[in-house]
Amino acid sequence: MSFPVVGVVGGGQLARMMAGPAIELGVTLRVLAKEPAESAAQVVPGTVVDDETDLEALRRFARGCDVLTFDHEQVPTEHLEALEAEGFAVRPGSAALVHAQDKGVMRERLTALGVPCPRWRLVDGIEALRGFGDEIGWPVVLKTTRGGYDGRGVRLVEEADEAADWFARGGRLLVEERVDYNRELAVIVARSPHGQAAVYPVVETVQVDGVCREVFAPAEISEDHALAAQRAALDIAEGLGVTGILAVEMFDTRAGVLVNELAMRPHNSGHWTIEGARTSQFEQHLRAVLDLPLGETRMTAPRVAMSNVLGGEIAEMYPGYLHCFAHDPGVRIHMYGKHVRPGRKVGHVTTVGDDAADVRARAVHAAAFLRGDIDE
Repeated sequence: MSFPVVGVVGGGQLARMMAGPAIELGVTLRVLAKEPAESAAQVVPGTVVDDETDLEALRRFARGCDVLTFDHEQVPTEHLEALEAEGFAVRPGSAALVHAQDKGVMRERLTALGVPCPRWRLVDGIEALRGFGDEIGWPVVLKTTRGGYDGRGVRLVEEADEAADWFARGGRLLVEERVDYNRELAVIVARSPHGQAAVYPVVETVQVDGVCREVFAPAEISEDHALAAQRAALDIAEGLGVTGILAVEMFDTRAGVLVNELAMRPHNSGHWTIEGARTSQFEQHLRAVLDLPLGETRMTAPRVAMSNVLGGEIAEMYPGYLHCFAHDPGVRIHMYGKHVRPGRKVGHVTTVGDDAADVRARAVHAAAFLRGDIDE
């Protein structure tokens, strides 16, 4: 038997961070990228540059792979269904992935599974939105059902008329209650085709303007809430038939946890696992889609912190990169090979240790220095 080829649709940083684990597992990674300068295309030999949304391009790429997986969720559902009908192994499959592509489909299915969620409704006009807001209280959170990420496609509205521009585009929108929560959480789960599952410790995430800024593992929450969060994530993975990594973003409230969003791929909230867990989410994803036994999810240290490096006013980050290593030899810096522009995720830093405050301060300092927020 020859070792398998994993094809990743999408050439971003998530595909880039699968390259090292693929080498360690002895499998071949192929990438379909839309541009030759994309993050993964810089490090994965033989990257195919083609249109990720074109069925024939996907078909050509799939012929050279044993299994297809994804760096993002933007591939048209009907294309994935066509590939599956032709016998290609697509993981996660289209029937599962649609729940990460369409928030309305997700909410309907999670509610049917009995998963705790915010109160929600699909609305097709201002009057329907007004009815929901008047019923549960204003403000409410309005979301596009498809295409939103990193705060895009999400709006807090104080009254229904504020959403007139979105309704003018046509289609239904998802409206949810504004949740009163203590903190935001995330749980990473892996599930293989034959149903083996593994769950990582619950983490706390810090969001700024809808973009993940920091992640701390493990989350400092009660054992009951942590177990409930992990149980919900495992139930979702099984209920939706997920194969690969599933990231479940949640709200921690006084009454318990509520599920907010899903992603079916390695996720920003799991980057800490590269240094902070026995098996990184990237290796775990490859293991899962290949139906290999899943790896251990135990932490490598009592505390782990991850801080995203977002682009700022400093275009050249290498001098700051050198400073961070000199200042703290224990910090780990991952750069994605992207051009710097304000607000863009261009890398992340991770620290591990015994003391939560120290680990967090070190990660935040390094990311802030690289962004140019501080100079000492």
